[in-house]
Amino acid sequence: MCRLVNGVMWRFRTGGPWRDMPERYEPWSTVYGRFHLWAGCGVFQALMEAVIAEAAARGQADLDLVSEEKGLRQRGITPR
Repeated sequence: MCRLVNGVMWRFRTGGPWRDMPERYEPWSTVYGRFHLWAGCGVFQALMEAVIAEAAARGQADLDLVSEEKGLRQRGITPR
């Protein structure tokens, strides 16, 4: 499970294609498939919110970096 989550995080951290995922994670198709399922049913969002909340409680997160609304405003886009 840890390798799957780390594989998803690698994808978002690097912006690289799923197919270029290093072999130290699960096969790219497995990681992508699991992410697709998790994202579709809200599991990935809940997981990320829990990780961010835990890091914030420890003072280890810059919430400005994870605020979608602030990121949109910085790019001149008014959130809905």
